[in-house]
Amino acid sequence: MTQKIKKNILVVDDDKDIVKTIKGNLELDGYEVFSAYDGRTGLHITRTIRPDLIILDLNLPDIDGIKACEIIRREFDFPIIMLTARDGISDKVLGLECGADDYIVKPFNFLELSARIKSIFKRVEKSLVKEQYKFKDLSINFKSWSVSVREKIIKLTKTEFELLELFVSYPDEALSREFIQQQIWRDSQLYHTSRAVDVHVQRLRKKIEPEIEKPEYIVTVAGVGYKFKTG
Repeated sequence: MTQKIKKNILVVDDDKDIVKTIKGNLELDGYEVFSAYDGRTGLHITRTIRPDLIILDLNLPDIDGIKACEIIRREFDFPIIMLTARDGISDKVLGLECGADDYIVKPFNFLELSARIKSIFKRVEKSLVKEQYKFKDLSINFKSWSVSVREKIIKLTKTEFELLELFVSYPDEALSREFIQQQIWRDSQLYHTSRAVDVHVQRLRKKIEPEIEKPEYIVTVAGVGYKFKTG
């Protein structure tokens, strides 16, 4: 039996207590974790081990996290999660524009960080090894962003496609409305109510479900949210 290779994660933060906490929890999740307490060391380790993902603090004692992110992004394409105490919209925009894939604000719940890491890895793995997904009469091509039902092409909006992509990434797992909001609209001020999720799910159902009142694919989980049903 082939042993599964651990994914490497680099944590760059000048707060040693935070690094210790993140490192310990990530190791429990099965990751190999490296750490750095300043930007230059982080860049050196990045070039040496080429991690699968970096958790990068915005406030570093030498190189600003934004600058470090820009340098890393020029050389590598692995995922970066910005970690910071800044909660302003402008800081989030700067973090994402410099090449970060996600943004999480201190203080945070580790379960949220863990969920975002898993989501990113699932999307990366899918983009690398899986271009086509087929289940029952539903077919999705992730490379061409096309969807067909019973061999008929269905036109989805960008949000609808991303929503469907999220559901099939977590087959038979109940996804809360809050989690869906964070993944699809995490930096938008327009979608802070669960009603927005319900509206978009209904629109998606109208396009892919054989019977809107008896959905086969995206089913409601009472008191939680929705799940993509395969069983």
